[in-house]
Amino acid sequence: FLVEISGTTVTITCPSQENSNYWALDGTSQSHTGSKYVIEDYKSLPTKVTCGESDTQINELHLHARVCENCEELDALAVTGIITADLFITLGVLILVYYFNKDRKGRGSTGSGSQPRGQKVQRPPPVPNPDYEPIRKGQREVYAGLESRGF
Repeated sequence: FLVEISGTTVTITCPSQENSNYWALDGTSQSHTGSKYVIEDYKSLPTKVTCGESDTQINELHLHARVCENCEELDALAVTGIITADLFITLGVLILVYYFNKDRKGRGSTGSGSQPRGQKVQRPPPVPNPDYEPIRKGQREVYAGLESRGF
């Protein structure tokens, strides 16, 4: 069998002689003669197609093709061209991004939150919190009233 699908039209060519005089779809005989049978508005349902010279010499095909109304057919060359063009465009964008950002590698950002990259300014240590001052020698009497509690 040779099956050709275009949109929702399915064309079936019988493998037997040039002029098949018997065609049946799902067991129902069709009033069609010839080696080709055209199914208009095929609904993508499993179908049993039978063709041949007579009821005794037949060929059977179980057809389950997926069809759609708004499909576009692409050949292998078109698909290869689309994929190749996409790869070249992606590679071009990567090269452009690399060359535009190549010189910025050593520089810091110039945003408002950045600090100057000159000499580092030394800051004084933070002011200690008086509630958490360390115990110094001679000041133990301040903490003498604190005794460990037994649990």
